[in-house]
Amino acid sequence: MPHNIADEADVLRRKLDRADYLYYVKDQPDISDAEYDKLMRRLQELEQTYPSIITPDSPTQRVGATVQSELAPHTHIVPMLSLQNAMGEDELRAFDQRVKRFLGLDPDSDVEYVCELKFDGLAVSLTYVDGVLAAGATRGDGTVGENITANLKTVKSVPLRIPVEAGTGGTDPIPSTVEVRGEVILFHEEFRRINEDREQSGEPTFANPRNAAAGSLRQLDPNITAKRRLNMFCYGIGACEGRAFVTQHEILSILESWGFRVNPNVCVCATIDDVCEYIAGWAEKKETLPYDIDGMVVKVNSLTLQSELGAVARSPRWAVAFKYPAQQATTVVTEIRVQVGRTGALTPVAIMEPVEVGGVTVSRATLHNEDEVRRKDVRVGDTVVVQRAGEVIPEVVEVVAEKRTGDEVEFVMPDHCPVCGADVERAEGEAVARCVGIACPAKIRETMIHFTSRGAMDIDGVGPALIDQLIAANLIGDPADIYSLTVEQLCALDRMGSKSAENAVAAIEKSKQAPLSRLIYALGIRHVGERTAAALARHFTTIDALAAASENELAEVPDAGPVVADSIARFFRQDETKRVLEKLRAAGIDPRGESRDESGMFAGQSVVFTGALERLTRDQAEAIVRRLGGSPSSSVSKNTSLVVAGEKAGSKLEKATSLGVKVMSEGEFLEMVDPR
Repeated sequence: MPHNIADEADVLRRKLDRADYLYYVKDQPDISDAEYDKLMRRLQELEQTYPSIITPDSPTQRVGATVQSELAPHTHIVPMLSLQNAMGEDELRAFDQRVKRFLGLDPDSDVEYVCELKFDGLAVSLTYVDGVLAAGATRGDGTVGENITANLKTVKSVPLRIPVEAGTGGTDPIPSTVEVRGEVILFHEEFRRINEDREQSGEPTFANPRNAAAGSLRQLDPNITAKRRLNMFCYGIGACEGRAFVTQHEILSILESWGFRVNPNVCVCATIDDVCEYIAGWAEKKETLPYDIDGMVVKVNSLTLQSELGAVARSPRWAVAFKYPAQQATTVVTEIRVQVGRTGALTPVAIMEPVEVGGVTVSRATLHNEDEVRRKDVRVGDTVVVQRAGEVIPEVVEVVAEKRTGDEVEFVMPDHCPVCGADVERAEGEAVARCVGIACPAKIRETMIHFTSRGAMDIDGVGPALIDQLIAANLIGDPADIYSLTVEQLCALDRMGSKSAENAVAAIEKSKQAPLSRLIYALGIRHVGERTAAALARHFTTIDALAAASENELAEVPDAGPVVADSIARFFRQDETKRVLEKLRAAGIDPRGESRDESGMFAGQSVVFTGALERLTRDQAEAIVRRLGGSPSSSVSKNTSLVVAGEKAGSKLEKATSLGVKVMSEGEFLEMVDPR
């Protein structure tokens, strides 16, 4: 290894650490996403070429741990204590009097406190040894938690080492061992995004951001955690070797100087009166935060006094958690209305008599899905408790069963879409019911984006922005309408010049030559991906034959099965599907499937293409393999028969060589399949 490689890697790590700190902790990015990606790619190249230079605190190691079978226990060096609650000002003042009595102070004297926001998330502890993150764990029972180090490494606001060189100064000595305590939370925007994704995939949605944060951190696969943009605010220190502190406020300042994210909403209060005033000021202001808090933590500022006060049972005497009153109210459900989302997901929504919750008038609350309605047994006419947290959509907490009169009406999920009338499908094992209509107005945007995408009809120049304009101008209502568009119609749209319009129409015309497999995939049939679409095209050879197939016939196709067969059959039974297919046929779109020679040279063989091909597209190359009886694959294994390597072939070529799999160039492949 050249002597300067390790130095270059170290410089790259420090630059990436600084970029992460400024972006995720200070919200002050100083480089573009493109530059960040360039630095990361270079570091990955160096570490892949010279694995010996990889360090545990490298930014490349945030995701990479293997999937765990279970979460291992982790013993905290210093226990993570839980806080006693104060439910009102009287209890807060009683806490102040207890502090003074235990310290032997005059009841009228003053104790200095620090007020911090009480986050509604999951408490965790980060253990650093010689400045490098060694372990991360949940609070658990306070003494033993669950080791979630791999998951916490995916949280970009968690430093992998301290101090982060991000303009923090680095003047404070780094303890040889230190436990940093904090709370992992989800911001409202990310919470909504996660629930939307779960609804689309048929998974149950999370009830609140706290549950979502906890569920994300306790995943056995860190790759899942990494897809959820978690955040962490740090607020304390447990064990600490080699560094002493005087006050809680100093701890917060030092944590920030070491590169941890510390919430700016902190107040040092000279008296309990100041504490009460500060807490009262946040009662309504907390609703403006982009994340949830459920109270305020009040701590004695002096660490000497904290030590004197000690703890009782599992709670410190020097701190208390003030809880704001729950933002709940009761009202009556007047209707349960079903909404259809952009992916066709049906969501029951409670329409209620307007009621004020947390200063906001609420008249609607999500019921998530049919199972949730059944679990809570919400009926039209019920008196219910509703709550609202921050900007998150209000939800029904529970039914006030004792107020039932017997006239309440149970909810029934419709079996036809309330928007377009198509069938509603709920796959076995999924929580979400969906509209299967190909021309449903509620999901036409997503239908069109999928239909025109690269893996489907591949209509270059017709992207989401243009689709939005076409829908707004009432120029398209189903996928077939795109084939009747003219240059003149497109030129009339905003920001669409004649050249762009001509290119779009040409791309639309070109897409008519797409193979049957692409058309099947483009139709957006539930559970039918590109591989299944290719198998259906080979088996049925025409769209009419596929549409006429029975569920039994469909289930016999490789990559299909009973669930997929039911979904396909249901899709083609819809009148709207038949109408759209007829329009496509009239536009000149009636492809035939690839013929397949079951005795061809690749019969029973698995072929992998890797690297950049020059004379064939990847789709064309894989089509040749299928036509000659083989099966294209995306991964190399001991069962692979052949690897065709193009320019810049990487790890797949290396693996093929190590396994002794036959390898040839693109030219050799073409010579073999067409020796002319």
